[in-house]
Amino acid sequence: MFDVIIAGCGPTGATLAAELRLHGVRVLVLEKETEPVSYVRIVGLHIRSIELMAMRGLLERVLEHGRKRPAGAYYAAIDKPAPPGLDSAHAYLLGIPQPVIVQLLEEHAIAQGAQIRRGCTVTGLEQDDDEVTVELADGERLRTRYLVGCDGGRSTVRKLLGVGFPGEPARTETLMGEMEASAPQQEIAATVAEISKADRRFVFGPAGAGAYRVVIPAAGVSDRAEPPTLDDFRQQLRAIAGTDFGVHSPRWLSRFGDATRLAERYRVGRVLLAGDAAHIHPPIGGQGLNLGVQDAFNLGWKLAAQVRGWAPETLLDTYQAERHPVAEDVLDNTRAQMELNSTEPGPRAVRRLLTELMDIDEVNRRLLEKITAIGIRYDFGAGPDLLGRRLPDLDVKQGRLYGLLQHGRGLLLDRTGRLTPGGWSDRVDHLGDPTAALDAPCVLLRPDGHVAWIGDDQRDLDVQLSRWFGETE
Repeated sequence: MFDVIIAGCGPTGATLAAELRLHGVRVLVLEKETEPVSYVRIVGLHIRSIELMAMRGLLERVLEHGRKRPAGAYYAAIDKPAPPGLDSAHAYLLGIPQPVIVQLLEEHAIAQGAQIRRGCTVTGLEQDDDEVTVELADGERLRTRYLVGCDGGRSTVRKLLGVGFPGEPARTETLMGEMEASAPQQEIAATVAEISKADRRFVFGPAGAGAYRVVIPAAGVSDRAEPPTLDDFRQQLRAIAGTDFGVHSPRWLSRFGDATRLAERYRVGRVLLAGDAAHIHPPIGGQGLNLGVQDAFNLGWKLAAQVRGWAPETLLDTYQAERHPVAEDVLDNTRAQMELNSTEPGPRAVRRLLTELMDIDEVNRRLLEKITAIGIRYDFGAGPDLLGRRLPDLDVKQGRLYGLLQHGRGLLLDRTGRLTPGGWSDRVDHLGDPTAALDAPCVLLRPDGHVAWIGDDQRDLDVQLSRWFGETE
């Protein structure tokens, strides 16, 4: 009998497992693949995900394997630098191979005590008021108090639940990969420059060590889940560029469509959905992996509280209430970005107009905050603008703020010297006179770093402690 079984050991599932283990939850992760992914696709960690890595003490390890790039030019690849004064100590993009970040997150989960079993495919589930029974392809049946589907866009868990996945099917498909080319570099650059004037979906640029990153429209939409072949790339390159540039020796090859879908519900009883199992969208803007990891940080402490028995009655429901609108916004901004990359005259005119408007710092900032998720504000009710937002990694007397959140507990930042978490001290840490940079008398942070309360009255604080961290004994 486990507390939580997670289907899928991608970035979302591994992150969620580690978050649950911070609170002593018995976790089993089931991964249908017998081996980790082999293709070396580069993914980007945006500002908020980098902050979350820092919040759990993972950032230094992640930085060893990644490459920092300037923040900016995220929105529909419109080439604008980041606006000045971004409110983050980690205002950059971190490019990192996907297998590496998955491995680091998996190792972190294992180090925290999570069990991971590979070659295990979920084929059935049953639930009642007390538990969920999970059936595997080999007939084994496992019992758990909760099940979380982190098993991707074709999620078996979502389908078994019968949760609707409305949206738009793929209308276009794109091939993406990294490979070497034998054509002269000047010839490649001249041809690519000419094609890119009319087709924003076409990319053929240096990827380091003599390789090129190639992104090209596919001939049609395929229902195949397997990667394309090098011949698929050669065929499309000849059709679009008139030459295949002599491409050879691929590092990795993949395909993606522009299907855009959002699960109607994130929770049915004791079964929940996170990551691509809950939402899919085109990879433009590089938000997919980040969105799933951030789902896990939002859900982890809440589900742990439910398992440990101190969660307020409605706490677990706030997972969908907070994250579903975030996913809706991501789906909308990817839809808009795809339109801005169209070769049709109307979208091209809108792109020129937006390119001009992004010279205004506030426009540029708003779009960048959407992509990087640092502009998210959860609805916690009336209050100052900071309420519901994440607090940046401020300087505090003990070093950096995020270093105080590594154990996944709440944190009371108290400049008054009069307030205390009292009976909630087993779930909420206290830091007196934290920093002059904090423009508030007292701030209560949730384990995910979002501001749950601002004020200076103990009775009001106790109400909010009860709201987020349950009743005391």
